Amino acid sequence: MRVLIVEDDPVMRLGLEHLLAEYPQLQIIGQVEDGYSGIDAALELNPDLVIMDIGLPELDGIAATQKIKASLPMVRVMMLTSHKSEQEIIAALSSGADGYCVKGLGLEKLVTAISCVQDGATYLDSQIAQCVVKHLQLAVRSKPANPLSERELEVLKLIVEGRSNPEIASILYVSLSTVKAHIRSIMNKLAVDDRVQAAVVALRSGWV
Repeated sequence: MRVLIVEDDPVMRLGLEHLLAEYPQLQIIGQVEDGYSGIDAALELNPDLVIMDIGLPELDGIAATQKIKASLPMVRVMMLTSHKSEQEIIAALSSGADGYCVKGLGLEKLVTAISCVQDGATYLDSQIAQCVVKHLQLAVRSKPANPLSERELEVLKLIVEGRSNPEIASILYVSLSTVKAHIRSIMNKLAVDDRVQAAVVALRSGWV
């Protein structure tokens, strides 16, 4: 997995490179220190994964993620940041981030998070996951009309739980191609660009 690091703290960049070098399946292909450079590097290097901070100079990580996803929707983006406000978390996920980790988590957890997003699942750090879900559920005043079929709702619930496509196929006893077709239909009906945004819509609407 080819990894690009976008982080303004040189000590953090060096530490990430050193720690992740222990895992031969991960290859650090670039390091940059601001949002605009992160976009340029992503377009030039086409990484599999971008590890992105939020508090970046010039352009913050949320805006940079949105621009990267607009041009390279298949690139996975993992937020690794000290920012923990609900507003920033929701904004990051809405911008297309595939995962959200808080700095200070252990190396094994970080590698687990990377594996999750690589497999197509959404990863939320345990420090913020319950807070986000509770906030979104409490924010619902009325449930908008649900355009999804019963099966699509089942798939969407599993997406919210962070299940990968193969896991969803196994749980529902359907083929992988059927799962992908359901996900495409869900994204079309909800007018979103990826599964993370679909999960956010589901939570905001109180459907799951």
